[in-house]
Amino acid sequence: MQKIVDDSRLIVKCCKLYYEENYTQHEIANNLGVSRPTVSRLLKEGKDSGIVRIEIINPLRNNFDFLERQIEKQFGLKEVIIVDDETDDRLQTIQAAKAAADYLMRIVKQGNTIGVSMGNTVKCISNYITNQGKLNLTFVPFIGGVGQSQREIHPNEIITDLARAFGGSFKLLHAPAVVSNENIKKEILKENSIKEVLDYAKLCNIGLVGVGSPTDPASSMMSSGYFNLYDTSNLEKAGAIGDICLRFYDINGNTDKFDFNKRVVGIELEDLKKIETMIGVACGDKKVMAIIGALNSKLINVLVTNYNNAVAISAYAEQR
Repeated sequence: MQKIVDDSRLIVKCCKLYYEENYTQHEIANNLGVSRPTVSRLLKEGKDSGIVRIEIINPLRNNFDFLERQIEKQFGLKEVIIVDDETDDRLQTIQAAKAAADYLMRIVKQGNTIGVSMGNTVKCISNYITNQGKLNLTFVPFIGGVGQSQREIHPNEIITDLARAFGGSFKLLHAPAVVSNENIKKEILKENSIKEVLDYAKLCNIGLVGVGSPTDPASSMMSSGYFNLYDTSNLEKAGAIGDICLRFYDINGNTDKFDFNKRVVGIELEDLKKIETMIGVACGDKKVMAIIGALNSKLINVLVTNYNNAVAISAYAEQR
């Protein structure tokens, strides 16, 4: 009997029937007058010989896996999530907020405590949380109330929205975010109601923070009412490249040289670094250097950002 698995014409015919016309192997066997095991061998030979090439098409609009993994290795991060670039700032914020919401829903566990800072993107995340059931989550602010800013970016407002979205509970911090000197801060921290909330913040399993930039007049930091262009100019001269929870740092992540940090009422930076998962969310080219400084500071270990930012961050790390 002729060895038909070497018959190229028959292999092509068999593969066309199976892959292009959606015949079953049983139907092909009947059609070609061969056994079903022979059809299986013909299909295998089609793949082995290169007659059939199977291509997997990623359903996502873009696949950023390689770049995400590269930045994770460069900065020793748990995870990097890259979203598509958008020309419209509002759409860019939505993209990042959705990605952060998806990540948060993926990692939260029963009984987790989640700390939150201020930020335009952070405030949008609750809009994209779907019902997670009874997880008994608790949300707590990392810093006090923010100046004369809009009510919606107040940390207490943000945690209230997140708690509502997750069906969890929250603790409010009734204190200013910044005071005029360090002694006033020390006195405020003696208040039991304030101390209780900040002590609770130290127990967080997850942190969710925005990354601010003193070079961006449109940032939520600037809208807080604690800063003006003169202040940010002086901060830049001192080497401030960004802030997390209104604590400034330079490009290397150093925070010690900024006296302003000592006047912020909130969780201390060393306590932030002890939190298992710290998610930083920031998009837009004005945030690139602020993100790099944040990664160097080790204040965040998960990053959500847009593609162009990710390319610039990785290139910077390569040059260093």
